[in-house]
Amino acid sequence: MSDLLDLDTPGTATPAITRLARLMAAREALASVFADTRRRVAARHGEAALEPWATGVLALVDVNAGAGGLLAFWRASVELSPRLTPAELGETALGAAALCREAGSSATVAALVAFTQIEPRLAGAGERAVWWRALTGLGRAAPDCVERVAGQAHRLVLPGHAADFEGFIEAGLKAAGRDRARQHAFFALEDRLALGLLARIGAGPGFDELEAGLKMVLTALWGATPNLQPLPPAGPGTPGRANIAGPAIRLPDVFPGVAGEASRRLYLAAAAHAGAHLFFGNPRFPIRKFKPVQMALANLVEDARIELLAMRLYPGLCRLWAPYHVASPEDGPTTGALLARVARGLFDPSYSDPDALVGKAQALFAASLERIEDPLISLDIGTRLANDVGQRRIRFDGRGHVVEPAYRDDGLGLWDFGDIDPDVVAEIEMMVDAARIERRETEDGAADEEPTPEPAGRARPKAAGEKGVVIATYPEWDAGAGVERPDWTSVRAALPVEGDTRPLQRALDRSAPVRARIARLVRAAKVGRAARLKRQAEGYDLDIDAAIEAAIARHAGEMPDMRVFRSTALLQRDLAVLVLVDVSQSTREKLTDGSNVLDVEKLAVAMLGEALEGLGDDFALLAFASAGRDDVRVTCVKGFDEPYGAPAMSRLAGLTSGLSTRLGAALRHAGAEMSRVRSFRKLILVLTDGEPSDIDVAAQDLVQDARRVVLQLRSQGIDTFGVTLDPGEVGSGPAIFGKANAMPVRRLEDLPMRLSELYFRLARR
Repeated sequence: MSDLLDLDTPGTATPAITRLARLMAAREALASVFADTRRRVAARHGEAALEPWATGVLALVDVNAGAGGLLAFWRASVELSPRLTPAELGETALGAAALCREAGSSATVAALVAFTQIEPRLAGAGERAVWWRALTGLGRAAPDCVERVAGQAHRLVLPGHAADFEGFIEAGLKAAGRDRARQHAFFALEDRLALGLLARIGAGPGFDELEAGLKMVLTALWGATPNLQPLPPAGPGTPGRANIAGPAIRLPDVFPGVAGEASRRLYLAAAAHAGAHLFFGNPRFPIRKFKPVQMALANLVEDARIELLAMRLYPGLCRLWAPYHVASPEDGPTTGALLARVARGLFDPSYSDPDALVGKAQALFAASLERIEDPLISLDIGTRLANDVGQRRIRFDGRGHVVEPAYRDDGLGLWDFGDIDPDVVAEIEMMVDAARIERRETEDGAADEEPTPEPAGRARPKAAGEKGVVIATYPEWDAGAGVERPDWTSVRAALPVEGDTRPLQRALDRSAPVRARIARLVRAAKVGRAARLKRQAEGYDLDIDAAIEAAIARHAGEMPDMRVFRSTALLQRDLAVLVLVDVSQSTREKLTDGSNVLDVEKLAVAMLGEALEGLGDDFALLAFASAGRDDVRVTCVKGFDEPYGAPAMSRLAGLTSGLSTRLGAALRHAGAEMSRVRSFRKLILVLTDGEPSDIDVAAQDLVQDARRVVLQLRSQGIDTFGVTLDPGEVGSGPAIFGKANAMPVRRLEDLPMRLSELYFRLARR
């Protein structure tokens, strides 16, 4: 096509608009669109001003942008001509042409469409140039990612923050390197680092900058140094909220979209509110049959109760929290908006609202002021308000509900999830999953360093009896009575038996291809806690100390050290896993090759053990079976504090099949063991071939009990996953572990590879 541009007679200079008109006259498919676009732009700016615009169009023709690229630019010209001059539109075309050279026509079309949408956010020619420069750099390094970024432009480009957009692209290219899959995930905003950087665009200061000051303020207010921890960004489109977990206050790493002094005040308001909860005795309400709408309203009343107590102690807190209570009837008819108005009414007795629910909440709260020290008034008032909501047939979206105002915590720390009624467990799980933020690496590797204060149950040592040593007792759910029986099951320490490791070693040798695949997974594993590296030659954060020293050296006439950046690297792994193996009677079933189910389980665990030993991950291995609630036998094959060597392999080989499967009690004991481990992330992998069962209880009751334990462990930050030998996929694995956390294995011979693949997939979360 570029040959058609050379229409000038040597020694003459034809205006670009004339050359373009001749060229388009020869293109029937484009002629009418070009003529219409030219007419509409000229009508606004004048024909004489179109020369730079035409020059830009010719640049697009010259780089072979195709009909799609020309049409996209002309549409952009018409839409943007009220804001941009023909000269500025010409600069846009030149930027698009530069991108087209690197990434092709399709990427250019996507970039032009996105530019039309986000241009009003860009402050002048400088930020428009940043947009095209950043995309051209991306096109040069990863051309197939340009369309992904263009599709996310509405989230990546915020008013006044074009430089952050360019920094985001540079950080993504550095983080992904030449890994195309990582590039695709990053620029499609499916990568954890990408989401973290996205949350920082237009936000800040964040937790890192404010933590020290917040600790001093909370110590002054409440008389004790708080345990503050950062939370990673919530899911896309989900506002960040604080979370209370035992004695720890978890604050968002950043509050997306909140910058400057507004961010400082929001952090202070959120920390003061969470600190008031802990100071005034943060209750743990039993969940029982409470539904999500009852929980939400009880949370509102409890928030108002502790804030009233706090403001009686420190009246100035009213000025801190009051600016966030701005809900009004104009906010819309949603249940969330109505609950925000209830929150405002409870905080400010002078607020008047036309909805009767707000007035009733204010009246009930005022009538309970004599008992304001009693947290049970929150349950009472919340339940009565929830009944009104139910009678009015107002729909409450537990999964989508976000607590308002923004400084308040998510409310989950007020509830004891160990007593969920089976009739409402699905609804409660939806609400918990929606609000709960995963424990993941933060930029500086910070995590919940303290061991979980409580296991999933109450472990109490007992003296030895005739059946062996009872090492703990745990509660169990009685579905018929609808109650949790305390100290109902007894866990006994079964002595391990040394076995002949030669059959297991031969099985490992026969599985050389699978072991090789697992070895490749080991080499590829990159999970660990992020360590902050200072004085780096490149990075996406500035090392302030190094930058100051470089400036001083420069002013002193010395050669400055230009390593003035900070970056992060995964230098060490900090992951603990406990493998819980079912050795009940059903694992004795023979296979066609003469082995049995337990032999395949041993092989799978041995392969995983080799992998974990190679990675240096903390891991333990327990086997379990049961003979009634008083005899749940747990065999320690390998503890966290010993290596996986010949003794552990001998104990693994010595496991034998027998008895029944009381899964809930075994899970509670595994959770108690895991709670003592100091680790960044904790996993329990359950390997079982059958349904929960025992001699003294209905199987379905044990399924419900095991499901409750999984929820309890999840609330403590312990992730639990089930690998079930279930060829027909009709078992209770999904009901116990949740669909996303259950892996049915259709063919028994696939178990060793499937178990290891599951571990590596989970370890990368």
